[in-house]
Amino acid sequence: MSGKVCSSNSVVQAQRVVDQLRVEATMERIKISLTAAELVQYCQEHRRSDPLLTGIAASSNPFKDKKTCVLL
Repeated sequence: MSGKVCSSNSVVQAQRVVDQLRVEATMERIKISLTAAELVQYCQEHRRSDPLLTGIAASSNPFKDKKTCVLL
């Protein structure tokens, strides 16, 4: 009896996988070259406000150490 239950579960699981693959196969895809071009354009338009590129001013950096470390 447990063999039937086990094979029934695997059939149900396989059917779910097939259904998911069918859904993914019918999805409309965007070409990577278009997406990459849009990403490059966005990065170039926002590069002046990007703290990773421009850095953070020492006066406005909340994570800057208040005191320097001194070794004796």
